[in-house]
Amino acid sequence: MKFSSCFRAWSIVLLLLLLGGGVRPPDRANAAPGPAHYQIPATDEGLPGEGPIRRYDWFRQLWQTRRTQWATRVEEDRNAVVLLGDSITQGWGEDFSAWFPGLKLANRGISGDTSRGVLIRLQEDVLALNPRAVVLLIGTNDLEEKARPETIAANLKLILAELSRHNASMPIVLCQVFPSSASKSRPADLIKEVNQLYAQAVKGNAQVTWLETWPLFADADGDAIPGEFPDLLHPNLAGYAKWAAALRPILATLGLLETNAYAFTPEPGFVSLFNGGDLDGWGYRPTSEADKEAARGWQASDPNAPPWPIVSTAVALDDLATSPDGRFVARNGRLIVTTPPEGRKIQQLSTTRDFARDFVLRLEFRATPNADSGIFIRGRQLQCRDYPLAGPYKNLKNYRPGDWNEIVVTVTGNRAHCLCNGEVLEAALEIPASGPIGFEGDRGQLEYRRIRIRELPDARP
Repeated sequence: MKFSSCFRAWSIVLLLLLLGGGVRPPDRANAAPGPAHYQIPATDEGLPGEGPIRRYDWFRQLWQTRRTQWATRVEEDRNAVVLLGDSITQGWGEDFSAWFPGLKLANRGISGDTSRGVLIRLQEDVLALNPRAVVLLIGTNDLEEKARPETIAANLKLILAELSRHNASMPIVLCQVFPSSASKSRPADLIKEVNQLYAQAVKGNAQVTWLETWPLFADADGDAIPGEFPDLLHPNLAGYAKWAAALRPILATLGLLETNAYAFTPEPGFVSLFNGGDLDGWGYRPTSEADKEAARGWQASDPNAPPWPIVSTAVALDDLATSPDGRFVARNGRLIVTTPPEGRKIQQLSTTRDFARDFVLRLEFRATPNADSGIFIRGRQLQCRDYPLAGPYKNLKNYRPGDWNEIVVTVTGNRAHCLCNGEVLEAALEIPASGPIGFEGDRGQLEYRRIRIRELPDARP
């Protein structure tokens, strides 16, 4: 073999090792390579992943400029939460003080990038920072370049594998690909297919929190809403505000935001049911025969429905900040029903005591996009969800997406009058004569706080 051929072969092997994770490139803060180092490779030969790598002149220049600048900031951005993606991520800018106060973030979005482009630059642009967490949104530009959803999802799996290989305990928040338009070569059916494959790729992966950002922005036809995406591709200020509101509860649950304890003293006559620091007074109750029968019917009617948990023996969660299965978490004054790694998972948490007298129950809840939960009143469920997206009360005027909303339940006899921010959810919900207060998890993340009750004098003879 000629020297030049041998040298070229070994160069390809070395490049594969570097990009595949077998050998990490040197710390760029120390090595300080020149701008040419951050150019897009001239060919696809030896590069990881499949699918499009953009090489338009404007994109080459942008890729090289941003990556060269980032190389000078490695130490400054170390241990930040990294926002990773394309132009939608780049559009956040660099000042996050208004969106995420007090949180150290590093923007690693490059306008026009693809899933394969992210994979190629992952080590130097992201992992070199040893990030606290990564928020990932990628895939829309792949579709414009005619990549198949299966190819995009395969690249996502490689990205997630590299992130996990770097740090298996580092939180990853994966956002669904946003809606766009067929006029932008990003038709709704293909975006839905990408998102379905993404969901399958992360199912059961507890390191990844799946955030349903597609329904947050989609219209009835599955396309972007012009009022929030003027060019049907990039969000405006209102769009970024909605995205930030969707991310904040997740970042808080991960311990990155809202890290101070939320102090609350009930008003006179009310007693707290949740102390804000642990699950004292709460637990799992044995599944009743009626619920077992309902669970069998539930599964028979929909084989894809999540299995209903059958509890044989009562489980008290006193003094625990987290339930053994990790589904319910007490943190800084919030009772959190976490996003299930399975995608959907039914679980119910109840007070260990029953309530037979009339009462007024007051609480606040906050939901991630399309989240589904429930408040149980003596065992009867009041649907508590991200109402505009998940229903059933989709026409509420006072509901605040991504923010805290107040529920007030007034029980008189066997009826419950239920309000959300002053609007009627149920005027006379039938409930049993006695039973606990409870919360259910199903899909997405729900948080509850300020949970308190005032029992009324018994007016019955």
